Amino acid sequence: MQSQIVDADGEILTRREGAIALIGINRPAKLNGFTPKMLKELAAAYTAFEADAQARVAVLYAEGPHFTAGLDLPKVAPLMGDNNLLVAPGQIDPCNNVGPFRSKPVVAAVQGITYTIGIELMLAADMVVAASDCRFSQLEVKRGIMATGGATIRMVERAGWGNAMRYLLTGDEFDVATALRFGFVQEVTAPGDQLNEAIRLAERIAAQAPLAVSATLRNARIAVETGPASAVANFHPTQKALMASEDVKEGVASFVERRAARFKGQ
Repeated sequence: MQSQIVDADGEILTRREGAIALIGINRPAKLNGFTPKMLKELAAAYTAFEADAQARVAVLYAEGPHFTAGLDLPKVAPLMGDNNLLVAPGQIDPCNNVGPFRSKPVVAAVQGITYTIGIELMLAADMVVAASDCRFSQLEVKRGIMATGGATIRMVERAGWGNAMRYLLTGDEFDVATALRFGFVQEVTAPGDQLNEAIRLAERIAAQAPLAVSATLRNARIAVETGPASAVANFHPTQKALMASEDVKEGVASFVERRAARFKGQ
């Protein structure tokens, strides 16, 4: 894809291809370092994706050879005490830390340097495709600050306490093999292939029943946030609601007729 820089502060690109919303980080001349403008545009892009009834899955990607070197600290640091730096009230949080939460999946495609907020954005996604040249680092401690986009939570959830602290407390780089072992990424591709593979996965998700996909995401989130018992308690009412949908009728009909289902999210 061709970069389309409009100003020195970068931009977030958005477009929709069928049922797939593409959200692109675009400041490659500065290693896609996030400025306040980009942070606000990213939250707006996630919010627009959630509101778009035709978009079933989003793919987060970056222009250029690197995903992001993280926050552009000289530009962002003066605003770091602002609770609304990343997301304003009522918007969807790209880091998935505060509500309202999105109801539709996000697939992240990462490559090259993927530092700090880059790791937090991919851990907040639902699955990650990483190029084999990825270099990861959660290096906030090297700058005198703490990761506040979710790394202290999700790295521990995925990798376990010791493995997470090994990198959170040192800021050391780790490679894609380590990220795969820790469950931070789900698939690894050759450099340059990560976006196509992420779109392929998004298309597979978009072909499924949208109400069931959203219900699955919601139930899994309940399990993580309030425990398995809460998720189990949600099984019956959710399944009962799904059984009344047109998509279930279509799913049964497609099974009987041995054809691909045509789900409408109704």
